[in-house]
Amino acid sequence: MGKTKLLETIRAGYKKPSLFLNAEDMGVQTMLAQRTAANYKRIIGSHNLLMIDEAQEISGIGKHLKFMLDTFPRLTMIATGSSSFDLMNKSGEPLTGRSYQYTLYPVSQGELFRHQGFPETRQHLEERLVYGSYPEVINLETTDEKQAYLQSLVHTYLLKDIFMYETIKKSSKIFDLLKLIAHQVGSEVSLDELGRNLGMSKNTVERYLDLLTKVFVLFRVGGYSGNLRKEVVKSSKWYFFDNGIRNVILSDFRPVTQRTDSGQLWENFCFYERIKRQRYAGKFSDYYFWRTYDRQEIDMIERENTRLRAFEFKWGNAATAKIPKAFGENYPKATFGIISKENYAEFVE
Repeated sequence: MGKTKLLETIRAGYKKPSLFLNAEDMGVQTMLAQRTAANYKRIIGSHNLLMIDEAQEISGIGKHLKFMLDTFPRLTMIATGSSSFDLMNKSGEPLTGRSYQYTLYPVSQGELFRHQGFPETRQHLEERLVYGSYPEVINLETTDEKQAYLQSLVHTYLLKDIFMYETIKKSSKIFDLLKLIAHQVGSEVSLDELGRNLGMSKNTVERYLDLLTKVFVLFRVGGYSGNLRKEVVKSSKWYFFDNGIRNVILSDFRPVTQRTDSGQLWENFCFYERIKRQRYAGKFSDYYFWRTYDRQEIDMIERENTRLRAFEFKWGNAATAKIPKAFGENYPKATFGIISKENYAEFVE
C-alpha cells in the first residue's frame, strides 16, 4: 500500500543510518518481543531512525515504542498501521505529547495535478468518481482490473480489522449497514431507522459506525448552528473516504453518464478531496452541513478558526444555485461558493 512506499521514500532521502522492519514478519515480532534495553540496543545499534511497517501486528506495540523512546531519547521512530483501529486500541496511546499521527489518504487531486498536470487529471475526473483514487486503482489500465482490485481491497484489507474484532459476529451486517449508508450519501441519516432496517439496536448501529470511522471507510458530518432556533443540529450525514469503496458496496460501476446518483458521487468526492487538501496543508478545519427546519440548506460548511466558508456542490447545472436567504442574513461574514466540474480545481488543489 501507499504507506510502505512512503517509508521507502523517506528512508531513501534520510542522510543518517536507518533501520526498516516489517512487523508482518514473524521473525521481527519475535525479535521485538523481549522488551529490554539490552535487546533493543542490539537491534537498533547505531541507527538514528527506526521504521516499523504494519506495527499493529506486534502485540502491545505502544509499550514497545514508549520503552524504546524512553531508553533511546535521540531515536526517531516511524510506525505505520493499516488503521487507527489497531494502533490506537493496542497501544493505549502511551506517547501523548511525544508523537504525531499522520493520516495517509488515497491519492488527492492536488497530487495528481502536480504529477499528471491539470488537463490529464481533468480528463479522468469521471473515472475518479466511479473508481476512486487508491494508488493501485489509478495505475491499473482496464475497468475489470480496477473492479477486481477494489473488491479485494474491501473484503481482504479495509474491513479485516472489524471482522477480526471479537464481538462482531455477523460480517454481513456490516455490509448491509454500508449499503444503507451508500444509498444515503448527502442525506441526513437516522440511526433509529438504520437499526429498524437492520434488525439491531441504535447503540449497535452507533458502535458499527464508530468502527467504520476508525478504519477510514466512513466519516461523519454534523449539522452547523450559530444557535439559531430554526437550525437543524442533531442530525448527521455520512460519507465514504473514497468513491470506489462506495461503488463496491453498491456493486455499481456504471459510468457517470448512465447513473442517477451522479450528484451523490460528486458531493462525496468534493467532501473528501477538500478534507485531503486542508489536512495536507496543515489546516485542520471542521466540517458541517447546514439546514433549517423550513428546508433551506447548504452542502458543506467549513470552519477554520472563526472563519466560515459555505459550499454547494453541483455536478449538473449550477447557474441557478444561490446562497440561502437565512444563511446570508445570519452569517454575513461567511463566504459562499458553488463547486462544479468547471471550477473544482482551486477547491481541491
